Amino acid sequence: MAGTAVATLAVAGCSAAASPAGKPGGATMAGTPAGMRAADANPDLDPGSSLSGIPAPNFSLVDQFGQRMSLSDFRGKVVILAFTDSECTTVCPLTSQSMLAAKQLLGAAGSQVQLLGVDANPAATKVSDVLAYSRAHGMVNHWDFLTGSPAQLAKVWKAYDIYVQIEMGQVDHTPAVFIIDARGREQKLYMTTMAYASITQAAQVMAQEASSLLPSHPPLASVRSLAYITGLSPRTSVRLSTLPSGSLVLGPGKAHLVMFFATWLDQTSDLRARLLGLREYSRAATTAGLPALAAVDEESTEPSLAAVRGYLASIGRPLGYPVALDPTGRLADGYGVQDQPWFVLTSATGKILWKHDGWLPVSHLTADVRAADR
Repeated sequence: MAGTAVATLAVAGCSAAASPAGKPGGATMAGTPAGMRAADANPDLDPGSSLSGIPAPNFSLVDQFGQRMSLSDFRGKVVILAFTDSECTTVCPLTSQSMLAAKQLLGAAGSQVQLLGVDANPAATKVSDVLAYSRAHGMVNHWDFLTGSPAQLAKVWKAYDIYVQIEMGQVDHTPAVFIIDARGREQKLYMTTMAYASITQAAQVMAQEASSLLPSHPPLASVRSLAYITGLSPRTSVRLSTLPSGSLVLGPGKAHLVMFFATWLDQTSDLRARLLGLREYSRAATTAGLPALAAVDEESTEPSLAAVRGYLASIGRPLGYPVALDPTGRLADGYGVQDQPWFVLTSATGKILWKHDGWLPVSHLTADVRAADR
C-alpha cells in the first residue's frame, strides 16, 4: 500500500502555518543525473519516493462540475494526483501551481497527463467548494478536483494513507502528490514543502518523472537548476515592482510592516474589504510615526499577473499603500511566510520584530505594531 511511504511524512496545516515537510525516508538519488542529486540536497524540494509500481486504489467521486468519474477512467494517461484542501491558504496553492507547471513543461505531450485533486477538507466537501478553489487558482479547465460525501472521501484518504484532521478549527492533512502510470500503478510520491521559491523546481521534478513514464519520453520545455534557492531576508535590500506601476524598496534602512497576500484569498475572505480596511492603519501610521505598510502579492502562486492586475483594478478605490510583487517567492521564503495573509514587522536593521498569521482588526494591528516597534 502507498501508506507505507506516506505514514512517515509530515502533515500540513491549510488554515494556519505549516512546517516544511521533511525528506521522505528511503528517497535516494543514487545513479541519477547531477541535477537530481542537487534536488536531493535541496531542503526545500522533495525529489520523490519510489512506490515500486503498486496498484493505485481505485475510487469514484464527482468533479467541480458535478460529473462522476473514477481514477480508472484515466487509464492510458499518466496521472498526477494531489490531496488538496478546498479552502487551503498555505501549502495547497503551491501544490496546484507546481502540478499545472509540470504539465505545461511537457508541451504537447502534456495532453497525455491528467491532473487530479481529491478534496482533503472534511468540512468543505460540496461541489461548489471544489469549483471555488479551482476558479480562484485558475485550474477550472486544467484539472478535475474531486469530492464526495465525508464518508466517501474518508475511504479514499484511508486507501492512500492520507492523514486528515480538523484541530482547533484548522485542517491538517498530508500534502501528498502521487504519480500514477498509464497502467494505474503508483510510481512516485512527492510531498509539497512550504517554500515558495521551489514551486517551479517541484514542477520540473514531477515533469521529469511523468516524461519517463510516457512512451515518447518528451523533453521538457525548459530545465533549471534544482539547487537550493536562498530566500531574501529583511536584512537584504530588495527593489520590487509595484502595481499599477513604479517600485518599492524593502530591507534595512527603515522599519517596514509587510503584509504578504494573494488575490485568491477572495475565495475564503472578503479580501476587498480587508485591503481597503488597511487604509486605516496607513493613516494611523502616518500620524503616530509607525512603520509604513507595504502589501506584497505572492505572484508565484497566482493564476497570472493579469489576474492580479484585474483584481486590484476591480477594487475601484485607491488603497493608500503600495502593492508590490514577489514573482519568485524568494521574499516570502526569506521573511518566513507560512500562510496568506502573513504580516511581518521589520526594524531599520532588518530584524523581524513581530509577525502574525491571518487577518486581525486594524485596531489590534496598530496596537501590536506600536508595542513591537518600541
